[in-house]
Formats: sequence, C-alpha cells, structure tokens
Amino acid sequence: MKFVSVRDFRIRPGDIWKQLKIDKDIVITSNGKPIAILNPIDGENLESTIAILRRARSLLALEEIQKESALKGIDKLTEEEIGEEIKSARSERSR
Repeated sequence: MKFVSVRDFRIRPGDIWKQLKIDKDIVITSNGKPIAILNPIDGENLESTIAILRRARSLLALEEIQKESALKGIDKLTEEEIGEEIKSARSERSR
C-alpha cells in the first residue's frame, strides 16, 4: 500500500490518480499520520463499496466497544446483569 502526504496529493493530483489505478489503495497522510484512504470505484460498484465501508466502520466500532468493556471489566456480565443495565439505562432516559 502506498502512502502519500497531503502536500504531495495537492501538488501532484494527476500522478496520484494514475498511481491509484495501479495500487488500488493509497493512504493519505498529514504530518506522517494516516488521515484517509483513497480507493478506486466506478459507477457499477459505488453502492456496494459504500455498503462495505459502512460495515467495516461498524466492525471497528464494535471492536472499540469490546476493548472498552474488557478494560472496564464489564465483558463478563451475565445475561441477567446485562438486562438490569439495559433496564436502568432506559429508566434514566425516560426521566
């Protein structure tokens, strides 16, 4: 996977678009840190690409929730404890 700085992308966008056809994915960086991924699409795969990206974001969010629950020690709650947490959160929201 190729990495390109925001500066290079701004200065040589034509070269980047050509490289995208070859590499298929290009990571855009700012101050050496990744900030975006360029991925080639066409009219035929636009909707499926968007759906795949949304699923990937959902999976990343789920991973973060799982990590956070493990850090808090709440990843080992029983079904009953989970039910009580849900009930408590719902009653607080309805106030």
